[in-house]
Amino acid sequence: MRFHHHRGISVAKAPGFLSIITGGVLIFALQAGGQTFSVLHTFTSGSGPDATNFDGANPSGTLISAGGTLYGTAMYGGALGWGTVFSVQTNGEGFTAAHNFTGGVDGANPSGGVILSNNTLYGTAGAGGIAGAGTVFAVNTNGSGFSTLHSFTATVNDSFGVYTNVDGAHPQAGVMLSGNKLYGAANNGGASGQGTLFALSVTGAIFTTLHGFSSGSGGAYSSAGLMLLGNMLYGVNYGNLGNGTVFAIATNGTGFTNYYAFTVGHANGSGIITNSDGANPYAKLLLSGGQLYGTAQHGGKSGNGTVFAIRPDGTGFRTLISFAPGAFNSSGLYTNSDGANPSADLIVSGSTLYGTASAGGRFGNGTVFQINTDGTAFTNLHSFTATPPYPQPQINRDGANPSGGLVLLGNILYGTAASGGCLGNGTLFTIALGPVSVSAPMLSIIPSGAYVIVTWPSNYPGALLQTAPAMAGPFTDIPCATCPYTNAAVGSQRFYRLSR
Repeated sequence: MRFHHHRGISVAKAPGFLSIITGGVLIFALQAGGQTFSVLHTFTSGSGPDATNFDGANPSGTLISAGGTLYGTAMYGGALGWGTVFSVQTNGEGFTAAHNFTGGVDGANPSGGVILSNNTLYGTAGAGGIAGAGTVFAVNTNGSGFSTLHSFTATVNDSFGVYTNVDGAHPQAGVMLSGNKLYGAANNGGASGQGTLFALSVTGAIFTTLHGFSSGSGGAYSSAGLMLLGNMLYGVNYGNLGNGTVFAIATNGTGFTNYYAFTVGHANGSGIITNSDGANPYAKLLLSGGQLYGTAQHGGKSGNGTVFAIRPDGTGFRTLISFAPGAFNSSGLYTNSDGANPSADLIVSGSTLYGTASAGGRFGNGTVFQINTDGTAFTNLHSFTATPPYPQPQINRDGANPSGGLVLLGNILYGTAASGGCLGNGTLFTIALGPVSVSAPMLSIIPSGAYVIVTWPSNYPGALLQTAPAMAGPFTDIPCATCPYTNAAVGSQRFYRLSR
């Protein structure tokens, strides 16, 4: 190792790191190797429906990708605190809030993601609109041309305390596009107050209520998107007829059929409902190889949810996995080996399914997992890290409670975590499924009196600065450190590195 002197400060150079002696403290900057899990974007400060920021908060719904850009929705935050439609490049650069919801006629609190046709994004907002019951909207990818295609009508509280209307209310899932029509589900409202299925022309001119759910006859409270096979729409209901259903209906609204009703189940010693098949499906079905695949948020052998398969004709139901039992940790979070309460859409590549569980895992903040379509080879790809006990801010390095589906581009998964991250408002993340080849940037260190200023290249989004008293560690995170980062020079030596 050779030392070079500059302005009374000793600088040492060796392969892979740079060191500086300032104020009697030896400072090292290390190159970190590539990591499988990376934070692509951390949503900025603000919490709850009234907080404002530039990007949004609490992302939910499945991401979509086109031309190296990801599109999605954040349920809260944004310029007015009512949520955003956003875009970001797959390398984490160029984050843009394409639309900031006002809570007025355009809607509020989008939770279902968006779909893309040509240069137009379509989606739903669960609240706002003319009557406060939600909207269906369209907006160009560059944020121009926002249009409210439909405002769900006002609900009326009937003599039984049920809020009813003609078209539905409070859609939680996104829409799907076939031809010139959008199809979707409203979680509430309708003639019986238990939700509807609807069709809407892409111009917004023609709205049709395809089906109104009613207690005991066809399930209720559909919170998931619809899947199209031929001229049949397939979906799931969260409740009634036991613990939810799998159903199908023709695109013209005829032939509604419940193909499967999840069993009632029994309460275990902890009061958790358990059964063999699952309960309360919440996510869109996936068609692959003549099978429909989905998740149930609760139920199963331990009450923590299931992944299931069923044929489109309603036969051959199989439980691919029941999420494992667990226990509550010192922070009050439920932990286990594989995850709990899956509520997001599945995706498939070859014979492998990929998904997220919104809770459970090693630290109780959810997991990303994969499982073969025959139910074998379950793998927990990532357990989201610990957050402090309530009521402390729920912050960590990677995010928490993933409730949106994944996107697979090449060998990289992209997803959202609805909370956590270094500011507590959620993250966008990536997971590399194959070997990682990353040219990690070299940190630069600038002495400034009793402080050091650490810098790194601007084209390294999602980088996490870490520090340790020794080269072997242990390294600890410096939450939300941005470039340039100023830190006091303390101790006899200090090491810095970037991690993703």
